[in-house]
Amino acid sequence: MRGDDRQQGAMFSYVSPEARVPKDHPLRPLRQMVDAALSELSSEFDALYSRLGRPSIPPEKLLRALLLQALYTVRSERMLMEQLDYNLLFRWFVGLNTDDAVWDVTVFSKNRERLLEGEVHVHFFQKVVEQARAQGLMSDEHFTVDGTLIEAWAGHKSFKPKGTGKPSGGSRNPDADFTGKKRSNDTHASTTDPDARLYRKSFGTESKLSYAGHVLMDNRHGLAVAGRLTLATNRSEREAALEMAADDIPGQGRATLGADKGYDVRWFLETLRALKITPHIAAKAKYGAIDARTTRHRGYAISQTKRKMVEQIFGWLKTVGLMRKTRHRGRARVGWMFIFTLAAHNLVRMRNLLAQPGGA
Repeated sequence: MRGDDRQQGAMFSYVSPEARVPKDHPLRPLRQMVDAALSELSSEFDALYSRLGRPSIPPEKLLRALLLQALYTVRSERMLMEQLDYNLLFRWFVGLNTDDAVWDVTVFSKNRERLLEGEVHVHFFQKVVEQARAQGLMSDEHFTVDGTLIEAWAGHKSFKPKGTGKPSGGSRNPDADFTGKKRSNDTHASTTDPDARLYRKSFGTESKLSYAGHVLMDNRHGLAVAGRLTLATNRSEREAALEMAADDIPGQGRATLGADKGYDVRWFLETLRALKITPHIAAKAKYGAIDARTTRHRGYAISQTKRKMVEQIFGWLKTVGLMRKTRHRGRARVGWMFIFTLAAHNLVRMRNLLAQPGGA
């Protein structure tokens, strides 16, 4: 018997978002890990907010919503609020009841800005890393470091001689011809995002206004141990690598650090050895500093195989996590989103590893 196509909306619903989400939904283990990390940050949240005035958006709900934006590649906060309005899965993950009103997008953005002050992104990322270590998913011996370019939210036409400022009138998108004109970061700056730098990572590629994102990866399962976002310069990759090696490689024993040929520089290798870290750096064809005292060992070949896993992190950040071209301006905001999206990657990776037979 054919059913009737009647579309009369029900006045009441007695089914909660919790009941709507399947028990085996992949977001459920993520929600558990996120809630555990956020509960440990409660005291830090208290320090960011005044005891007086109207209640703000709960920081826990705000961070869960930002995680959804990275996990589901929602390209703007306006679209995120739209999804929260009618998507029961999103409401469940964030912690909104079916009848709760969704926040105005401007209010949401302003509340997000408050979290910049307390380095919440760094602390949240560290809590996620601690969970991975507690689950036995990380080693304290073998690591890889690499960097990538994060394209800034600024166009070439905004890269003007310093001191000229923004145009006062005329077209918003005027014609421009850069042929034969020398432009450099010493003499020019972007009027849209002054922190962005004109840079290219390798020969044969175009220069773009960019930031440099850096990741220290554990070689066991390809989880990010640390991250940094810096200005894009010729030394930024090696300087950020040394900073992460000194601050974020745990343990008292000797560790190894793999990297590509761009890190095969004598001062960099000597500094690593002074930190009791064996440099497993890919050797340059000419004028390289890495020698046979390192390359002759079997562990060096293993590191060279493992270090390619860091490209999977960058691939996820750029294709899923919306970090190919940032939607924010300024090093502080872009850095906040870079580290936070790195935490989202780790959560997904940890869920997949723990779902395997044997837990990892």
